[in-house]
Amino acid sequence: MPAATRRPRGAPRQLLLDAARTLFARQDYRSTTTREIAQAAGVTEHLLFRHFGSKAALFREALVVPFTSFVDEFGRTWQSVIPEETDEEELAGHFVGQLYDVFVEHQGLLLTLMASEALSEAEKAEAGIADIRRAIRVLGRISAEGMNLRGMRSNHPDLPAHSTVAMIAGMAALRSAYFGTRQPSRKVIVEELVQAILHGFLHRHE
Repeated sequence: MPAATRRPRGAPRQLLLDAARTLFARQDYRSTTTREIAQAAGVTEHLLFRHFGSKAALFREALVVPFTSFVDEFGRTWQSVIPEETDEEELAGHFVGQLYDVFVEHQGLLLTLMASEALSEAEKAEAGIADIRRAIRVLGRISAEGMNLRGMRSNHPDLPAHSTVAMIAGMAALRSAYFGTRQPSRKVIVEELVQAILHGFLHRHE
């Protein structure tokens, strides 16, 4: 009788993360159960709790941490920027491209954010919504600093950051609805978003 095949060390944890990302992308946070995630991962529910402790902790690691980690990394990049030596479009392209990829790969985050008004305050706290808001505040600060560097003033300097994130998130979430099976390439989508963000739709480089 052949010996049972053992999973590589760490495999159950990764299987659970992958299954969680897939299921949260189809259903919102509240509707997805730990039993469904465990079944999709091919492991026991007990193993899920052993690795993560709760559905909320699994959601945060699978979907919230990739977003907040990206923002923290970009914040460090921004702090090292020397305006006179920085290509604005290159920096914007890095930001837009990386954030677009995060949203495409973690659609469940977008779905839960859109449904977050229906969550209780306890559920929002457990799911890490406050961490997402903190990250967006970081982007708002970067937006305000960028506007100051350009000599621009606004009564709401954080709004450009919110609008930018919303535009990138919307394209990542709705690209299939917009284009069906004939979607533009990632490169084309990112370039279009960069032009819109930096120059607006009517004041852009040819």
